[in-house]
Amino acid sequence: MWIPSSSGFSVNKLIFVIQGILRPIETDGPMLFWAKEILGALLIITLFLVLAQLAVLILSKWGAKLTSFTSTDLDDRILQRVIPHVYRLLVVLGAYLAIRSLPLHEKLFSILSGGIYIILVVIVCSVVYHALDELLQWFVASRQDSAASVMSRQMVPIAEKVVSLFLIGAALIIILKHFNYDIFSLVTALGIGSLAIGMAAKDTLAHMISGFTLMLDRPFRIGDRIQLASGQVGDVLDIGLRSTKIKTLDNQQLIIPNSDLCNTMLTNQAFPDQRVKGRINVGIAYGSDVEQVKRLLVDTALESDGVLKDPEPESYFVSFGDSALNMTLFFWVEEYSALFSVTDRVNTRIISCFRERGIEIPFPVRTVRVEQVHQS
Repeated sequence: MWIPSSSGFSVNKLIFVIQGILRPIETDGPMLFWAKEILGALLIITLFLVLAQLAVLILSKWGAKLTSFTSTDLDDRILQRVIPHVYRLLVVLGAYLAIRSLPLHEKLFSILSGGIYIILVVIVCSVVYHALDELLQWFVASRQDSAASVMSRQMVPIAEKVVSLFLIGAALIIILKHFNYDIFSLVTALGIGSLAIGMAAKDTLAHMISGFTLMLDRPFRIGDRIQLASGQVGDVLDIGLRSTKIKTLDNQQLIIPNSDLCNTMLTNQAFPDQRVKGRINVGIAYGSDVEQVKRLLVDTALESDGVLKDPEPESYFVSFGDSALNMTLFFWVEEYSALFSVTDRVNTRIISCFRERGIEIPFPVRTVRVEQVHQS
């Protein structure tokens, strides 16, 4: 473990000062000698306990004043999470110096110092983990959009697991290097193992990577209504690492692999907003007054509950059919979930108005000509 040894401060200087304080004590006999060494170690531990308390006091008082100058509370939250670990770090460092001041056997000193080194590495990794965890929690809390917040909350556990695995791996490599173990062979073994796992679970990994893509790119959010390339329509219930769950209009649940969603075209009916455009096609008999029918369709839509006045409904004469003049009515509904019910009301009013005004909706007409062939 690295300990500062510059001209300003060193372990040997600190031990020398403690020994100078204890030198007047008589050392006749092994009992008095060990009593003096143990007393020196206790003084070192006491000194670092005082330093730890002082550091916590300074960080709590002056650190809070410094973080008050920022507009966000992220630094305040990170500081509160880090302060306890600073206290533990100084206490463990004092224990290490106290052990070093004792005339222990080389093997015993190696075991104790190695154990303290492992504790120090764990404390440092814990500080990094808590700081990153606070950053993720602050990020989720700062999202104003409820759908975005739900998506972010789903990503936090995944990000925490990735950070935990990275920190555990880094701590393991640092500890093994401190004890002079061959790290290269370990890294090579991990690389070969990862390659074998990747080849065996390539489909699962493809779905997981696609899941991250969906969470970051956000082509749809939880609660959005989407239409798949196959024509199925449903509401997004959950976006997982491997698959996405969709509830269809028939109250059935579709479980679709994420890679399939990433590699296909779909329609998000809830974006950019929840308004949706309805369309009704109707045919009228040849000879009908087209302008009258267009006005009638617009007025009928405006009189129906659920149809928005702005944008205003529109009616068009779109084509000449085989047996009818084809008309189309467009109207807007506030929410896509109400489109079917609003369309039903508009259709009902249209057929009622057509009957009242004698406007015919013709049936398809086919003329069959039968010719007789006369044999001579």
